[in-house]
Amino acid sequence: MSTTLPSDPDLQRKQRLKGILLMMGAVFFFACLDSTAKYLNNYMDTAQVVWARYTAAFLLAFLFVNPFTYPGLTRTSRLPLQIGRSILLLASTVLNVIALRYLRLDQTASILFSTPFIIALLSGPLLGEKMSRKRWGAIIVGFLGVLVVVRPGIGGMHPAALLCVLGAMCYATYSIATRLLSRTDSSETTLFYSNIVGIVALSFILPFVWTPPQSWFIAMLMVFIGAAGAFGHYLLILAHRLAPAAVLAPFGYTQIVWMIASGFIFFDQLPDRYTLIGASIVIGSGLYLLFAERRR
Repeated sequence: MSTTLPSDPDLQRKQRLKGILLMMGAVFFFACLDSTAKYLNNYMDTAQVVWARYTAAFLLAFLFVNPFTYPGLTRTSRLPLQIGRSILLLASTVLNVIALRYLRLDQTASILFSTPFIIALLSGPLLGEKMSRKRWGAIIVGFLGVLVVVRPGIGGMHPAALLCVLGAMCYATYSIATRLLSRTDSSETTLFYSNIVGIVALSFILPFVWTPPQSWFIAMLMVFIGAAGAFGHYLLILAHRLAPAAVLAPFGYTQIVWMIASGFIFFDQLPDRYTLIGASIVIGSGLYLLFAERRR
């Protein structure tokens, strides 16, 4: 995503500040999405939760971006890549929502923070980017932080943590595919395929797992989960229009604050010391990787 910034330094600072605030707002809504998914898991099948997230997001987006307001919306020169990318996003979402059944919000967030390291690792073979020693060092330390959170083989973490790791790998590959598609297709077209492929795939499963909402509150949450995702992505787009990605990226880690707060308020859960230590290592390594890339 390209960002055109003004030349006036004072205006740049104001726009960057607005971009940072929008970024923090975006991750707040992403935390709301995960919290709602975890809550809805108690009342319906995971496939239905993800279907509600996709369907509500698609309908909200379709009000503003559709073939009538955006001619050529469905036109793509790389249909197989669009479908493959959308399937990766769907797989990542499903794996994360399943993991939320068994893990705390702060645990899933800490594991998903490993995504930038996986992207950096895949950028070499898939995008031809050179891997420096600093990048390798940050990747290794970051994954050590994930191991502290997951604690494999010592009985500290539910096996569902592995689903979260697989979800992070799917999301990282999805991000690489998004970068490739940005060279040929518009973001509106890519967003359209992201939602429609997920809805179509889940609609085959939905009749076998459908549970009618037990109350109006549950039905409203099924709408809210999609609205939170759609609004979060909208704020993310606005943020990147006002400030460079390198400026915004560190503030994405503020999501862990909202996740810890949501876990305590709605689920009476607090992070243990392993999660706090591991998350600190992952975030620190991510910031170092970002700083090294900016210097490079």
